[in-house]
Amino acid sequence: MVQESVSQQQQNQIRCAGLPLAVYREVAAHLRQVPGVETGLVPQTSRQFDYSQSQIGSLWIQYGSEVAEAERQQVAEILAYYQNRYGAWQEDNSPH
Repeated sequence: MVQESVSQQQQNQIRCAGLPLAVYREVAAHLRQVPGVETGLVPQTSRQFDYSQSQIGSLWIQYGSEVAEAERQQVAEILAYYQNRYGAWQEDNSPH
């Protein structure tokens, strides 16, 4: 039954190249303050260690069916803030 409710919700995965783990955690905590929005971190899956890569593969954002446009705008503003400081977010369509 949990699977059904998750499939009815919209989930996006985004990433920012080289963004440190601490900043990903900060973004996730900031987004979780928006009502109806859940988020989490997907670990990096690369087998090669590289100091210039983040320890995080992507950040997922899930909107409940009750999330209004005002909350979606708030999420967009939060992401824009971090984008201005750290670089562009990219959609992550790779399987994790």
